Amino acid sequence: MEILVILAIVFAVWLVWKYWTLSLGAGFDPTPMNKVYKMLNLARVSKDDILYDLGSGDGRIVITAAKRCGAHAVGIEADPFRFFFSWFLVLLLGESKKIKMRFGNFFKKKINDATVVTVFLYGPTNNKLKSKFQKELKPGTRVVSYIWTFDDWELEDCIPEDNIYLYVIK
Repeated sequence: MEILVILAIVFAVWLVWKYWTLSLGAGFDPTPMNKVYKMLNLARVSKDDILYDLGSGDGRIVITAAKRCGAHAVGIEADPFRFFFSWFLVLLLGESKKIKMRFGNFFKKKINDATVVTVFLYGPTNNKLKSKFQKELKPGTRVVSYIWTFDDWELEDCIPEDNIYLYVIK
């Protein structure tokens, strides 16, 4: 009986750790690397871009954007463990000149210098971000979403079989 209680506690702690950030807009579910490559390709990310990843988790999108595409990248993460993990990984890889990790709620962080924004959040969170994007992002800024779309926004391009959607701020 004790082992069942211990297993239940471990499972409960794991669930809280994985999904507590849902209250901010998304749980932790890393984007598969093959989807990361497709997202960056669809957005045509280049060395001339400043890419923001909202809810950057382990940093895989910002690291790939910098290393593979030459972009400057900023990850915003609210989970302290994931923030420190990705920040340390960026330092370890020697990419701290191209990649900045910011701790906190992405709703409260300025993103006005972005030319590309990537998100893998939750559907209602995408829609809450629309007004922030309209206020802060310049026309022509590309927004790439994995899995979830933005209601009432005109789709610029997509990879439907991979649930990757590209929007351009008007």
